Amino acid sequence: MNWTIPADSPSETTIVSGSPEETVAAGERLAGILKPGSVVALRGKLGAGKTCFTKGIARFLGIEEEVTSPTYTIVSEYGGKIPLYHIDAYRLKGDDDFTALGGEEIIFGRGVSVIEWSERIPESIPAGAVIVELEILSGERRKITIKIPGTKP
Repeated sequence: MNWTIPADSPSETTIVSGSPEETVAAGERLAGILKPGSVVALRGKLGAGKTCFTKGIARFLGIEEEVTSPTYTIVSEYGGKIPLYHIDAYRLKGDDDFTALGGEEIIFGRGVSVIEWSERIPESIPAGAVIVELEILSGERRKITIKIPGTKP
């Protein structure tokens, strides 16, 4: 897996991961440009690698705790160099549910927020969010498209 994330300009990067470990590494690589208040909006079908990608972000942030999908808790908070808020919007009925659980306070807080199933709460995703689309190609191969804020569609 050979790719770079631009340091100073908006961009879109597409890579192909050949394994869950490479998907974790892609998340870890992205985490290098994140800072408190960053939001990463993950999109992809069940099994596309959203939680694997989040594990990489957590690893970069120095989180030693096991990161799991927060499907039933909706929000998991992890302490690291920067707090990580791992949000799963799958069970939410939309933006109103997200607002009711205090979602806006979380994503505009002091940590990095990673939102799985972000397409379920489109109005709640800030304009400056990093968009990551994960697509199953075959077996363990995944296509990962990362849009850095400011990228034109």
